[in-house]
Amino acid sequence: MDAFRIWAAMPLARRAKRVLKRAPRLPLRPLVGLTGGASLVVSLCLAGAVAAEISTARFADPTTRYQHGVLGDAVEWGALKVGVKGKTITFTLPQSLVFEDIAPRLVDVDGASGPEIVVVESHQDKGARLAVWNEGGRVASTPFIGRRNRWLAPIGAADLDGDGHVEIAYVDRPHLAKTLRVWRFKDGNLSEVASEPGFSNHQIGWDYIQGGIRDCGLGHEMIVASGDWQNVMAVRFEAGQLQSKTLSRYSPKAITQAMSCPK
Repeated sequence: MDAFRIWAAMPLARRAKRVLKRAPRLPLRPLVGLTGGASLVVSLCLAGAVAAEISTARFADPTTRYQHGVLGDAVEWGALKVGVKGKTITFTLPQSLVFEDIAPRLVDVDGASGPEIVVVESHQDKGARLAVWNEGGRVASTPFIGRRNRWLAPIGAADLDGDGHVEIAYVDRPHLAKTLRVWRFKDGNLSEVASEPGFSNHQIGWDYIQGGIRDCGLGHEMIVASGDWQNVMAVRFEAGQLQSKTLSRYSPKAITQAMSCPK
């Protein structure tokens, strides 16, 4: 595996059990300069400079304010807790947003010191978007899909085409549009570099995402299902184009086997 970390949108990666409960809240103060319109709130429990490597990230503040249920229940997340050198920074979203996701993903998207955090955020009226965070807040995001209760399922992140920049891939509306999109992170921004319909990696009600990105010695491949869930597909991003091939008939076991680089 190369220096660019392929995160885990791994087969059968289970969402943590979600229990809606009341928890004590820490003192809050506004964080200035983040994108996303409404003000974001951050609680700092970090002494000294913030520019330190992220070690952990987890969602917090379960909420039912966005009742989509695509991941099997009506509970999403209102906050992100980031661990930095044993301390915790808590980012609390405005009421218009939730984290509609399985878990935060730690991945080095800028090639600098330490990982960033890749998550799915959803807006009350505009649906989902993919966002990159660091210990200072939200760094970059894709546009919202544009309609409430429209979601995207991350595939993975890696330097897919060997150009020295990390690409992040996801399936846009895996139950409807079924479009694989690839976004490049460069100079602190995300830009779409490829898209192709006809793929999926999630079914309504699943609390996990199937497939991911593998490197079996010949470069990175995205492993997903075909849009009709008949086949397991391997998709490469080369020379600005997405190239796909069928690996086998679809089954959960076949997806898992594909990710393990069978000989």
